[in-house]
Amino acid sequence: MAGKALTLASLAAGALATPALAAEELVKPQQLMVDSSLPKAVADAAVLAARRYDTFWATGDKTLALKALAPDFMDRTLPPHRPQGIAGPLAASQGFRQAVPDLNCTVEQMLVVADRVVAHLHFTGHFTGQFNGVQGKGQAIDFIATDIYRVADGLIKENWHIEDNLTLLTQMGVVK
Repeated sequence: MAGKALTLASLAAGALATPALAAEELVKPQQLMVDSSLPKAVADAAVLAARRYDTFWATGDKTLALKALAPDFMDRTLPPHRPQGIAGPLAASQGFRQAVPDLNCTVEQMLVVADRVVAHLHFTGHFTGQFNGVQGKGQAIDFIATDIYRVADGLIKENWHIEDNLTLLTQMGVVK
C-alpha cells in the first residue's frame, strides 16, 4: 500500500456523485482517501456500499443495510450472542437504538484501498432507554469505532470492527 498513490477527495464538493448516491441521503465522510490506481467504478461502488452501511448505523434504516451487505455477509469480529450474517447488525442496531434512540453516526474518515474500505466512525446520542438492565437518565453518549469492510461486486462481504466500548459503558454508567 505504501507504494500506491492516495488522493484526498471531498464528497461535499460532489466527488463520486452517482445517480444512486443522489437518490439517497447518505452520510458523507469528512475525509475520503481513495487509492488512485483503483478503477473509478470499483471505487465508487465500494464508497456507495460503505456510505449505505454507515448511514444504516446513523439512522437505523435496515433497507440501507440490506442494500449494502452481501447475502453471505460475515462479521469477522462477532460479539458473543450476536447472530452471524446480516441478522447480526440488524439486531445490534435495533437493540442499541432502544438504549440510545437519538443515536447518530458520522464518518470522520474513509479510506478505500484494493477491496477494502476503512471507516472511522463517531457515534453520539443520549442514553434514555435501557441497556443490560440499566435505565438511562439522558446521559450524553460520545464514542468512536473503526470498521474494515471487504467489498466485492459493490457489496460488503466481510466486516472487522472495534468499538470504544469502555468509553460507551462508562458514559452509560454500566462501568464505573
